[in-house]
This record gives sequence, structure tokens and C-alpha cells, in this order.
Amino acid sequence: MKTRIHIWINGCVQGVYFRFAMQNEALKHSITGWVRNTQDGWVEAIFEGEETAIQQMIAFCHKGPPYAKVDHVEVIPEKYRGEYNRFEIWY
Repeated sequence: MKTRIHIWINGCVQGVYFRFAMQNEALKHSITGWVRNTQDGWVEAIFEGEETAIQQMIAFCHKGPPYAKVDHVEVIPEKYRGEYNRFEIWY
């Protein structure tokens, strides 16, 4: 079943290649959507894809790439829209 989530990750998550690692992980799991850094130090993303793949992405967000230190992950389920055809890093 296809699903969508909006996710925010806080901690030492900027300047540690979090967005690039997330994009690579999304490509592995055929996830579409986007990721960006926020001005207040969070990483924010939208994931769309199969429910099992989304759960794997959420698990990745709890640990992040090697130099990240994740303190908090907030996951908001949303209605699947199918509006993305790839996973992008937004600047």
C-alpha cells in the first residue's frame, strides 16, 4: 500500500551530509519526495512510497549518516498524493 509522511529530524543533522545520505537511501527504496534543511536547524522531508519502504526510511532517520546525532524525529502521516516522480534535495 502506498503511503506518505512528513518528517522532521532534529539534533546534529546539518553539515553532516544528512540530506545526501537520505537521498541515497530513498533511491534504494524507491521513495519519492524531497528533503531540505530548515533555518532553525532541522531537516524536513516528505516521503511517498510503499509502506514497508517508508518504515525503512523512518528507521534511517532515527540514526542518520555516520556523523549525525539525531535527538528527535517527528513523523506526521499524510494522505498519499503521488505528486513526486523522484526524490530531490531542496535548497
